[in-house]
Amino acid sequence: MIRARQTTGSPLPVVHLCPPCFPIPTLNPVTRQRERTVLLTGFAPFGGEAVNPSWQAVRALDGAIIGDHRVATVELPTEFDASLPALWKALRRTEPHVAIAVGLASGRVGISLERVAINLIDARVPDNAGAQPVDVPVLRGGHAAFFATLPVKAALLALNEAGIPAHISQTAGTYVCNQVFYALMHALRRRRNTRAGFVHVPWSPEQAAAHGQPGMPLDQVTRALEIIVRTALTTPRDVHVAAGAEM
Repeated sequence: MIRARQTTGSPLPVVHLCPPCFPIPTLNPVTRQRERTVLLTGFAPFGGEAVNPSWQAVRALDGAIIGDHRVATVELPTEFDASLPALWKALRRTEPHVAIAVGLASGRVGISLERVAINLIDARVPDNAGAQPVDVPVLRGGHAAFFATLPVKAALLALNEAGIPAHISQTAGTYVCNQVFYALMHALRRRRNTRAGFVHVPWSPEQAAAHGQPGMPLDQVTRALEIIVRTALTTPRDVHVAAGAEM
């Protein structure tokens, strides 16, 4: 388990803040994966909260064995500048077969299986470092969007079968979550043997009560992440069922 609240020591030369864009490297498609690993990331608390349920749920799986894969976890800073170097370092260290970034979506009901990351940052509020980029790309000259390569519909069915509220989401927002999602998919776009995506989770019950919004017990969130990982490892091709939205 790694907490990557900020980068220290020598800066990584591959990812730098060059306001307002962030160059994002791509992992070598032929690099040998050293062991069967799943990478899960969560975020540090932000917005005045003492905890972030995304990291609380993720860290509960650190070191777990799902199938024959070991879970590695990393806490990312909720900062536009610092999150991407931490993500890149984690990808290089783990060379995962499955990589899932997890974030908080306050106000949402249940687990959100994100389908698409867009090349846009439009921060409604500042991040933890005080940065608030508006109407800038995640990657200048990059693709307009990337789709998750997780079997999101198969995961939805598995979550529903387990009695865990969940849905397919068509937007991961335009904040740090979407930036990390986009960077993750860009970095792995040539890794056809690596599945990746993003999952949003709701408030913890205590936070939900304080905000008057929906929440979910942390053990249920952790169980949901385990199901999503297991589905990604065991489902060769996603299922063809309707799970779209009218608006």
